[in-house]
Amino acid sequence: MLRRLRAVVVVVALALVVTTAVRLWVLDVAVVPSASMEPTLQPGDRLLVRQSGADGVRRGDLVVFDGTGSFDPWVGRGPLASAAARLGALVGLPGAPREYVKRVVGLPGERVACCDASGALLVDGEPLAEPYLAPGTAPSEVRFDIRLGPGQLWVLGDARDVAEDSRAHLGDPGGGVVPTARVLGRVVAVAWPPGRTALLDDRPEDGTDGQGHAPGGLE
Repeated sequence: MLRRLRAVVVVVALALVVTTAVRLWVLDVAVVPSASMEPTLQPGDRLLVRQSGADGVRRGDLVVFDGTGSFDPWVGRGPLASAAARLGALVGLPGAPREYVKRVVGLPGERVACCDASGALLVDGEPLAEPYLAPGTAPSEVRFDIRLGPGQLWVLGDARDVAEDSRAHLGDPGGGVVPTARVLGRVVAVAWPPGRTALLDDRPEDGTDGQGHAPGGLE
């Protein structure tokens, strides 16, 4: 009996270790807290996030990131401290960094501006196609003109009239840009609720469209 109990304890412990490792280094689960990403994401959606950092991130991707130093403009938590805080959150300890989900619009080195005569966002002077916006949604009512430096992203919510995104932090110390080092991963799917399950990122890990071509985000 004691031997059987020990075996059960070992199996449970191994399961917890594997689950924690998967969540920390492979896939994580995030919950959408607000309406800022409608209509693509709804409040309460459970998302599967590929724990890849900023590797392979492209324009149009949905990313989850730690807002420290950008959306939460204070400095003092390094990457190791952030990882430790997130590990603590898995077991219910307080102090995890605040995480956000937004869409990547501007990539390192690009100039992103609002807007041209038709109301479209401009990336390096070219209008950006945004098919994910709800019909009638203006790309932005806030004017901005940002030149991104190395390792910087410009991220926006799909519900542009209510989203607290990079535009809302133009006057903050970080200027609204998100460091690529703070990106935790890409959203790959809506896993819950059942009626909303959807695959959101099915591209090969080489970053192409499956035919060797890297898709563009401009037209």
